[in-house]
Amino acid sequence: MHIEISLQQQTLSLFDDFGELKAKYSISSATNGVGCEKNSGCTPVGRHIVRAKIGALAAINTVFVARRATGEICTTALTAEFPSRDWILTRILWLSGTELGVNRLANVDTMQRYIYIHGSPDSSKMGEIGSHGCIRMRNADVVALFDLVEVGTAVLIHND
Repeated sequence: MHIEISLQQQTLSLFDDFGELKAKYSISSATNGVGCEKNSGCTPVGRHIVRAKIGALAAINTVFVARRATGEICTTALTAEFPSRDWILTRILWLSGTELGVNRLANVDTMQRYIYIHGSPDSSKMGEIGSHGCIRMRNADVVALFDLVEVGTAVLIHND
């Protein structure tokens, strides 16, 4: 299996080992555009792997902060109470860059930037930019993807 993320199309595609498309999902990438530098708020490009899978048994809409469940379940009331919060929900696929100087180590390290594929509130729009650098997905979609991939799955993020 491998994942290809098109920032241009705002889609995530999952392919099997023979290159056959197994699933395609609408996503939301960074409002700040494409970039690999720390503190840029951009979505990194290039070759990555799924470094860790977090939240396997979490309920849909479980809120995560620093990769730990907070005990909260995201509701419309909670999002209204904290309108500027960057919601990381349900499941996390933590990415790690594999290209030295592009998205790994120094000032461009995807993993040190805490770039994830993760769930988001139902009110979050997919198919258009809107994240703080991560790849946002609908909760049901991120659960499906989470169950299909393993740690070490290749992820290619591109902007063409």
